[in-house]
Amino acid sequence: MSEAGDRAASRPPPTLGEGCVRRYDLQALAPGSGCDFAGAAQLWQALQQGVGDKAEQRPQE
Repeated sequence: MSEAGDRAASRPPPTLGEGCVRRYDLQALAPGSGCDFAGAAQLWQALQQGVGDKAEQRPQE
């Protein structure tokens, strides 16, 4: 443990690109690394439905 970072319990996932186009390397992400996004699409749809419901409830000005 000569480096301070060697003591860390976790490491960030690998990334591709630089600057504004930097993104996670999807090939390197796996459920075992804590990167399971299986329910992301359903969550996004539920959140969007909630936003639409609130917009319908607002009084028209």
